[in-house]
Amino acid sequence: MPEQFDVVVVGGGPAGTACARLCAEQGLSVCLIEEHTSAGIPVQCAGLLSLAAFEGCRVSRSSIIGTVRGARIVSSQGPVLSFDADVPKAHVVDRAVLDREMLWNAARAGAEVRMKTAFFHREGHRIVTRGVNGKEEISFRVLVAADGARSRIARLMGMPPPAFVLGGLQADISCPLEGGMVEIHPDASPDFFGWAIPIGPRRARVGLAGLRDVQSRFLSFIRNFSDGGHEACVHLVSGAIPVGPRARTYGNRTLFVGDAAGMAKPTSGGGVYTAVRAAGHAAKVIGDAISRNDYGDRVLSRYEKAWREDFGRELSLGLKLFLVRQKMDAGDIAAILTRLDDPRVIADIVALGDMDRPGRIVRRLVTRPELLPLVGTIFRSLIYKKY
Repeated sequence: MPEQFDVVVVGGGPAGTACARLCAEQGLSVCLIEEHTSAGIPVQCAGLLSLAAFEGCRVSRSSIIGTVRGARIVSSQGPVLSFDADVPKAHVVDRAVLDREMLWNAARAGAEVRMKTAFFHREGHRIVTRGVNGKEEISFRVLVAADGARSRIARLMGMPPPAFVLGGLQADISCPLEGGMVEIHPDASPDFFGWAIPIGPRRARVGLAGLRDVQSRFLSFIRNFSDGGHEACVHLVSGAIPVGPRARTYGNRTLFVGDAAGMAKPTSGGGVYTAVRAAGHAAKVIGDAISRNDYGDRVLSRYEKAWREDFGRELSLGLKLFLVRQKMDAGDIAAILTRLDDPRVIADIVALGDMDRPGRIVRRLVTRPELLPLVGTIFRSLIYKKY
């Protein structure tokens, strides 16, 4: 007979571990399976978390390796836009340490954790796994799919995919970078951007993401930082970033959370904030469903309603901005940075800018009279240029 749990969570990243912990804290029986031997490995994240995202992870500060207070947006054509809040705005974290602590917290709350155990397929209300204990069957009342951007559970269930999936490459290299300031390089990847994040004295985390030509773009970009040698690179990782949430994130006793639901922010690619927020909504709906002994779509649909009311508008706005980005070239970016380089505008960015919820600053900027020419630049790019 297969083992029986109230909740089975597939995936040991922030989405899965947060949901497992919150379900276990309600007294539910929880089994979390993770295909890798250690949490957070391989690293597939830039590790830049807003203060709100870090707080939502419910962890100690042991994973923090730096703080960020501002950014420099660098155009290949010369203009640079800098803004410095003079106070911490984000933490740079060691994702392996953070993920491991989140996994421990889920286990301490009562979740049963099985490492090096991979989801193989689903048969009704049970899943079949393969791992260190061989082939196993685990029954569930509710299944939580937290298995990443290329979710196997979603594919097997025929769920519509995210609108786009970006590829990304990133390396930790020996390179001096101004402490506390992230560099953004839009022209390094014309359909997204490149980044450079300080992670310590003479060390930086450099990467980019895009829809195409990621490897060639990355090799060209990193030459700007690495003194011309691959020997400067001490850690290289790749990953996928879903852009645009799935049309549906529930069904057939299953909830999709985090990257498996396509919840990465289209403006930055970050997904930890939305992952832990969604995990909270999922755990609440799961607890209610189990108390009612009702696992139908009518009950589980409350999860999608909750996360969409929470941050769905931000993802929708972000996707629109992402689509606008596809029609902009280096000249457009340079013109935008030039227009934004105004003390009043920078003050707005510092005061209202939010990595997780960009809607407020976008609404502020588009209503500034002095930025009307900028709106015209964007409008012309939409009308006259093709994807």
